[in-house]
Amino acid sequence: MIITVPLVILMCVVFALVFLFVKTIDKRKWLTVLVSLAMTPFIYFYALYPMINIFSNYHHQKYFSSELWTEKPALRYEISDDMLTSKVLIRKTKTEVITLLGTYEWLSWDDTKKDHNNNKWNYGLGIEPGAFNTEKECIEIVFKNDKVVTINPFKDLIEFDDKE
Repeated sequence: MIITVPLVILMCVVFALVFLFVKTIDKRKWLTVLVSLAMTPFIYFYALYPMINIFSNYHHQKYFSSELWTEKPALRYEISDDMLTSKVLIRKTKTEVITLLGTYEWLSWDDTKKDHNNNKWNYGLGIEPGAFNTEKECIEIVFKNDKVVTINPFKDLIEFDDKE
C-alpha cells in the first residue's frame, strides 16, 4: 500500500470520528484511544474505501493496442482515451481500420437517404464502472474519401432485453 497525503488525511478524519463515537460510550481516555486506533483501519478499508470506489468514476487508462481491442471488447473504454489523443486512426483507410479494430458493430443512420451511412462506423466501448451509471461508451468513426477524418465519442443509454 502506498501512503499518500489523501490517505493520511482520510485516516485522520476516520480516527477523529471513531474517537468521538467511542467517547460517547466510555469516558476512559486510554480505552477510547486504544479502541479508536484498532477500529480506524477496519472502518476505513471496509466502509469508507469501498464507498469511495463505488461512487467515484475512476478506471485504469491503458495504451491502445489492436489485440487488446479485439480480445476484451468490454474494456475498450480503458484504451479509448489513448486512441483518441494519439490520433492513431486519423487518415487510415477503411481496410486499415478493419485490420486494427475489426468489422464495425453498427452503421449510423442517415435521415436524408433513409438508409445506413457506410461512412460512419460505430463501435461500443463498454460500460465504465461506477454506481448509477446508465450509459455505455461508444465511438463513431467518420470517413471521407475512404479515410478517417474524425472520431466522435458519445454515450448511449443501456438497454436491457425483456425476456418474457
